[in-house]
Amino acid sequence: MKIHEFQAKELFRDFGIPVPSGVVATSPSEAADGAKSLPGPPWVVKAQIHAGGRGKGGGVRLVNSLEELAKTADEILSHPLVTPQTGASGQKVHQLLIEEGLDIDKEFYLGIVIDRKLECPAMIFSQAGGMEIEEVSALHPELVLIENIDIAHGLMPYQIRNFLYVLEPLPDKSVLQELSTIMTKVYALFISKDCSLVEINPLVITKSGKIVALDAKINFDDNALFRQKEIAQLHDQYQMDELEARASECNLNYIRLDGNVGAMVNGAGLAMATMDVIKLAGAEPANFLDVGGGASEEMVTNGIKIILSDKRVKAILINIFGGIMRCDVLARGVVKAAKEVEINVPLIVRLEGTNVEEGRAILQNSDLDFSVAQDMEEAAKMVAEQVS
Repeated sequence: MKIHEFQAKELFRDFGIPVPSGVVATSPSEAADGAKSLPGPPWVVKAQIHAGGRGKGGGVRLVNSLEELAKTADEILSHPLVTPQTGASGQKVHQLLIEEGLDIDKEFYLGIVIDRKLECPAMIFSQAGGMEIEEVSALHPELVLIENIDIAHGLMPYQIRNFLYVLEPLPDKSVLQELSTIMTKVYALFISKDCSLVEINPLVITKSGKIVALDAKINFDDNALFRQKEIAQLHDQYQMDELEARASECNLNYIRLDGNVGAMVNGAGLAMATMDVIKLAGAEPANFLDVGGGASEEMVTNGIKIILSDKRVKAILINIFGGIMRCDVLARGVVKAAKEVEINVPLIVRLEGTNVEEGRAILQNSDLDFSVAQDMEEAAKMVAEQVS
């Protein structure tokens, strides 16, 4: 689960990590009024969306007057923000973070992620702050320092020293102590809130000697939200695609894509393989929809409705290998959906596994107009022909 920058900075404040003074606004007038309570000018206007690269898309701007601030806020709120991570359609901005401008002397990168290979947290530190860490890693790998952390012992003092005592030039002792304290607090936040990512880019030293987290990004492990009730309440449903939000409410694993072939599959691996064969056949999937191994008839019905709600869908491919999920359950769900909403696009079905004959009989005895595929390759070819 992702949260906004302003929410991440509230958590930073709770853990004693210094951040700039700021206010949240939802309108130009509110933004201008809020800025009056902050040091400045200058002020920084930041669009609050769940996507990176906001600055490249014009979503982070420096302003030097209240009039300019109000105008900038209106521009950002009035149009979808397009960044390298939003796609061409962009994302609607509902909230702005207005912050004091700071006189920056030095920028660092500090983050923690999960090292999937070693199955432990990994802290990353770089003196090339303010840049995409992936870009720094590719061009100057020597500037990216990584320490894997044994959760039984936590972040150790020697690991912090490994980060700090290679800096050139070496900062003053007070700066080193403050950086060390911030690293310790960032790790404490990461562990206590079940995070999958904590990132500060940049972590800056101002010309007055203050160390401040200028930006903040936090992601959380969805599987741990049951014990992070306060964190779960920070979720912003407006940042989700409308169909993805509906699918989430129905406990369906759905991701909207850019193609025109709607796909319903049980199992993430089979779903990815199905998307591969669709593309190999010359078509493009419109979604990733995994109804799961234990899907109910109602979940299947909701899945079909969600696929049909995407106006780009020109054909539907149902590819089910019945194991825990029985083929007859899938068939009844599809028939029920057809009774509640018209299936007005070609439907290709490939069923195998538990109760497959019963499932096929349910579909054949219905009023559905559908085609049957014997295997995945044939199913992909059939659906590609329908959308070509």
